[in-house]
Amino acid sequence: MSKKNETKKITSIGGSALIEGIMMRGPKKSTVAVRMASGDIYTEDIHMKFLSQSSKFWRLPFIRGVSGMIDSMRLSYKSLMISADKAMEGAEEEDKKETSETPEEVKSEEKAEDKKAEDNKEDKKDEKESGGILMKVLMVVSSLIGVALAVLLFFFLPTWIFGLLGMAFPALAKGGEGIAFWQSVIEGLLKIVIFISYILIISMTPDMKRVFQYHGAEHKTIFCYENELELTPENVMKMKRFHPRCGTSFILLMLLVGIIIGLFIPKGMFLRPLIKILLLPLTMGIGYELIKFCGKHDNALTRIIAAPGLWAQRVTTKEPDEKMCEIAIAAIEAVIPEDGSDIVKNGCC
Repeated sequence: MSKKNETKKITSIGGSALIEGIMMRGPKKSTVAVRMASGDIYTEDIHMKFLSQSSKFWRLPFIRGVSGMIDSMRLSYKSLMISADKAMEGAEEEDKKETSETPEEVKSEEKAEDKKAEDNKEDKKDEKESGGILMKVLMVVSSLIGVALAVLLFFFLPTWIFGLLGMAFPALAKGGEGIAFWQSVIEGLLKIVIFISYILIISMTPDMKRVFQYHGAEHKTIFCYENELELTPENVMKMKRFHPRCGTSFILLMLLVGIIIGLFIPKGMFLRPLIKILLLPLTMGIGYELIKFCGKHDNALTRIIAAPGLWAQRVTTKEPDEKMCEIAIAAIEAVIPEDGSDIVKNGCC
């Protein structure tokens, strides 16, 4: 991290932004904090067994990058389901408020509902369970579509575009000295352009802008804690929102590492993308070790490695408001261990 981002300590606590909420993961527990329609903060601990806890094998260097990615995806999915469920409850409450016209009508409706409460209790329970199942099905389908789209955009599309360039520039199609280098570089740059373009497009929607604001609140709160300041919205708002140990930085590092790995993969419209997919665990492992290294050290090399990810966070994080910071504070306070087992290093790098 840069001198401007120096902290008094480094914590292993990390998190992710959700729908009107934030998930924080500490060494002993993970907690989701969500803003309810009433204005109250709802918190819920997530209980799950991580791969890193099941065997020493998953904690080995380079291997821990793969297990970390799998664990993060599982945890993020569960966290997102909780926040989505609470968001739906809030929407239902808002609908009820909008449909009520006068206090007299509200009282009349409440009396009628009380009379039918016993008869409709089971029906409402079934409807809630059906809605929960439907939401889970939609989340699974959306995830599968997202994975398929990611494979198409980041593995097959760059190779296909390079093939088109080969038609325009015969030297690329015929190969020759240095062609492996240029193919890997061009494909890598195309992936970065696709990734940044996608983030820019979705950041224009109001809902995603709020998610990115919560992302900024998450980073600011972790910085506040690492600077040993009191966790208040005022202190959190003063912190920077660009953090070197962010998932955005990890993705950018993976894309850059992919350029180097691509130098050793043979040409082929379908063979090359398939080999890249098979080598994803290696790419994840190297990217994970690099981001951990950058998080623990501050020198010219680590600043160069971290620079692309920190720049990309200008897109994936936005300045939050104080209420969002309150959510982040509630989440991180729930996972800070009393024994200090989250502290990776005391003193700035």
